Formats: sequence, C-alpha cells, structure tokens
Amino acid sequence: MKRTICLVAAGLAVAPLVVTTPAHAGGGPRPSIYQLTGDPVVGATGGSKFEGIGADGRRGTFYVSEVTGGEIHRGMVRKAQTQEWLGGDGTDGRFTARGITVDKAGRVYIAGGPNGIAADGTDNGRPDLWVYSPDGELLAALRAPGENAFLNDVWIGPDGAAYFTNSNAPQIFRVAREQGEWNVELWADASGTIDQLAGFNLGGIVLSPDRSAFVVAQGNVGRLWRFDVEDGSVTEVDTGGADLVGADGLVRQGSRLTVVRNFQRMVATLRLSADGSSARLVEQRATDPSRVLTTAKVLRGRMFFVDSKFEENPVGLPPYEVVTDPFTF
Repeated sequence: MKRTICLVAAGLAVAPLVVTTPAHAGGGPRPSIYQLTGDPVVGATGGSKFEGIGADGRRGTFYVSEVTGGEIHRGMVRKAQTQEWLGGDGTDGRFTARGITVDKAGRVYIAGGPNGIAADGTDNGRPDLWVYSPDGELLAALRAPGENAFLNDVWIGPDGAAYFTNSNAPQIFRVAREQGEWNVELWADASGTIDQLAGFNLGGIVLSPDRSAFVVAQGNVGRLWRFDVEDGSVTEVDTGGADLVGADGLVRQGSRLTVVRNFQRMVATLRLSADGSSARLVEQRATDPSRVLTTAKVLRGRMFFVDSKFEENPVGLPPYEVVTDPFTF
C-alpha cells in the first residue's frame, strides 16, 4: 500500500518529488534500476551492503560505496550494469566506505565511516578518507585529526574543498589540496551546541541555496543543523517540527530539500530557505518497504537512490540495486 502525507501551505513554491524516466538521445528510456556487483553469498557469509553515492554530471557517471569491504562501484546513466571501479578488502587501506561526492574536476572523495577504528574502539592507523582522480589514481589517503572519527558523508564547499561529517562527534572536517599537498583539518566543532547521542548523529550534508551554509542531518533525533561557511558557527534549522528521524542522505534542488529517511522507509520533501536557516515540510512519502534506502544524488535530471540491504542479516542478498523510482512497489 502506498502512503503519502502531503501538506499545502499558502505561497508554497516547492512541488512534491516527482519521479520520471526520460528518454535519452539514443531513443528509448534509460534504465530505472541499476545493478551493482556484490560479493557472492556462501551460507551465512559473504554478500554485500551499500550506502553512499556520488554523481558526476559532466561525465554521466555515478559511484556507489560498498560497506562490506569498501569497494567502489561505478555506473553510467545509459547502462543498467555497473562495474567495480576500486577494489576493497584492504585496497589503499580501505575495508569499508560510506559517503561519496565528486568535484568539478571529476575527483572522487570517499568517506571511510569506521575504517580507522579498531573493533575495540582504538585507533588502527588506517585512513579515514580517500581522494581519487577520474581515472582511479589515488591522490590522497588521509587520517582525520583526533580519535574515533566516523566520517559519514561529504560535500564540496564554495571554496572547492571537501567537507566531511563525523558521526562520532559533532564535527566537520575540511579536505583540500593546498600548496601542492592534500591536507585534512578540523573545520567546525559544535560540541557546545549539538548533543552527541546514541546512534548515528551527523550524516547527510548539502549547501544552502545561497551557498552561505552547510545543512547537515542528525538522523538519530531527526534534526537539521546549519553550519555557516564563513566561520563554522552552528544553529539549528527551524523545521517547524517536521518528523525527520532516520534522516540519512540529503539532496537539494533549488529550494527543494529531499531527506532520505532510511529505516523509516520514507522520503521527506521540504522547502528550504535561501540561507538554510529554516525549512517547511511539503510531503512525506512512503518508499518500497522491501528496501532500506540510504542516500541519493541527482544525475542528468533524475534522482538515484541506493538500496543498502541494511535490513538483511547476517548478509545482504542479491539483487544489489540503485533505483530511480523508490515509490513503486
């Protein structure tokens, strides 16, 4: 059964999320579902789970991160089958991966989640993040300053640097190549403003419409936070009490903010103010109950959603997919 909660407010200029399957130049529709290559399942072992997605609009490609192993898969908008682009299981020190983004030069930034944290919670010395060229050349594998960093998601700032959220502390790290070297620094620490609570805290991140601030999701409590790009100061986004618990990936298109609510199996659409200080709910729409969608990106006019397989234990079973219509079931 499909479930949609739609709110109408006077003067509201943001339409609910509409899914379309446009034809490409070669005639005929593009795929609505893209297949990911996962690990084989052997009894109660193997299998794959996924989370992050990055999109390169200039090249018509997208990248998906595999949580179970750290492989990075690459797809093209006109081909239903993706390919493993970067290996995992220790490749460049990567055993898991989370958020991904792509800058204007086509460089791919990958957040490592708990890659640098040992099973006992101590530092294992592995990288927390990676930067690759469009051809797959490793440009940087970096450790975030401090301890216990869980780099969740990443977005490109107005200065061209990449900004990574930390789920284990209310922090954002900045990564950039300056004076010929790649460096990572703590850019903002909101420890005095954002309470660190049980579960996944800071995650999805986008820029506000006027590019004056980052809007960041705190999924475990369903809040949005505004980080000013000039000084890193933090204030809570006024959402009018919208239920955003489970907020994971964020997508902004103009003033429309799409919030992927993973285990709630909902997608929320909000109208976001220009400076990111407030947002008003337009629609809550139920997604396919057989999927736990985590993140999304817009590519060539369509939104691509990652089916994580997080609900399947102990292993994620095929098919492994990225979908462009999360509401059909």
